[in-house]
Amino acid sequence: MRNIIILITYFLLFSHLGFSQGISINEENPRFWSYNGQPIVLLGGSVEDNLFQYRELEPHLDLLQKSGGNYVRCTMSSRDEGNLWPFARNEEGQYDLDKFNEAYWERFANFLQLSAERDIIVQIELWATFDFYREIWDINPFNPKNNVNYDIKRSKLSVEVDSHPIYTENNFFRSVPSQMSLFRVLEYQQKFVDKLLEHSLQYDHVLYCMDNETSVTADWGKFWSDYTKKVAQETHNKKVYTTEMWDPWDLNHVAHRSTMDHPEIYDFVDISQNNHNKGQLHWDNGLKQIERIHRSEHPRPLNNVKVYGAEGNKFGHNNQDAIERFVRNILLGAASTRFHRPPSGLGLNDTAQIVIQNMRKVINSYDHFNAETCSHLLKEREENEAYLRANANKAYALYFTQGGEVKLDLSKMGKEATIQWVNLLEKQWPKPERLTLNANTSITAPDAGNWIAIIKANL
Repeated sequence: MRNIIILITYFLLFSHLGFSQGISINEENPRFWSYNGQPIVLLGGSVEDNLFQYRELEPHLDLLQKSGGNYVRCTMSSRDEGNLWPFARNEEGQYDLDKFNEAYWERFANFLQLSAERDIIVQIELWATFDFYREIWDINPFNPKNNVNYDIKRSKLSVEVDSHPIYTENNFFRSVPSQMSLFRVLEYQQKFVDKLLEHSLQYDHVLYCMDNETSVTADWGKFWSDYTKKVAQETHNKKVYTTEMWDPWDLNHVAHRSTMDHPEIYDFVDISQNNHNKGQLHWDNGLKQIERIHRSEHPRPLNNVKVYGAEGNKFGHNNQDAIERFVRNILLGAASTRFHRPPSGLGLNDTAQIVIQNMRKVINSYDHFNAETCSHLLKEREENEAYLRANANKAYALYFTQGGEVKLDLSKMGKEATIQWVNLLEKQWPKPERLTLNANTSITAPDAGNWIAIIKANL
């Protein structure tokens, strides 16, 4: 009985001091996340970005969990039909930014609870960029024509912003002291973030991204990253992890350096926009930045909260593009990858489910966390034909995008190994086969589909 009391005392003490067993950067390998003390790769897909607003939330989370997924995106957005806004209306239909819409926040609280129960990591985007432009800005509570709290003169906000967010014509994103010091607007922005954190800081499975595809000044993201961290420390004595998502598809664009080069501001890097790129360019663009950050004094996780690609979407990317990007992200050593919502991505459709399930099994089948990208070891490889991640001389994960044949020096593994073929679109795995090894081992995919070969030494 005395030992039980001691254990309970230690648990309560550590909880009070903020020693969370939730999401954290892995100490031994900071390229990855840890959850409850174990290294993890975050795999996901969902039907919506603002998943807390989705009416079929619980079965959707169950389906993701059943598929081996553990990662969702949560933009704090209200732009879809049937969505709620965070603030309450008065009898005249105007919003009062001093009063919250409790139904909105109940949805958010329920989402946090249900995802926590299933150990599904949530990446929140505080500011849903596209809610503040064009037709959605017209109905947004922060628009001065829609609330009783400030007018155009006091707020310096326009009631019409008809341009795309890349033109950054909404002063809403210049409210911070280092920009226009729009303190009346900032007051209500703070109230919104405070309310969000009041809910989210009760949990330890949440990551924080400041924006979606932003093009605004770096001052804005820095302000809210600093504020989020300070509130977490002051109110809950806990550390939280933040990032920013920039708009350029080229990760070498100088805008991305505001995140990549400032670990004192951002704890991880979101490289989702790289998932607009196809084939070899997608790999090369991602690998260059992953290797640069991993070689730096502050190696950190790199996340992909959205992977584009679906038949008939506006970007011209198909299902195959989505599958390739999802798998390449994993073999690159990215910390997370998630299928974007339809129609721009596969969401959590049948294809997404089976790919997530198979990639979870692949990750668990070898020491993924201590492996490295090794595609340069492949011989007679065509562009975008195959990609390799390996624990040299122990285990190799070789991905053929659409079939093919490559050669690989496996002589140091011995004379023989096992090879497990995985068709990414099939649930059942065939039995492993024996593979004779030499300095020029030829490996040929069974057909022209998405195949992974897991090659292991006979130890």
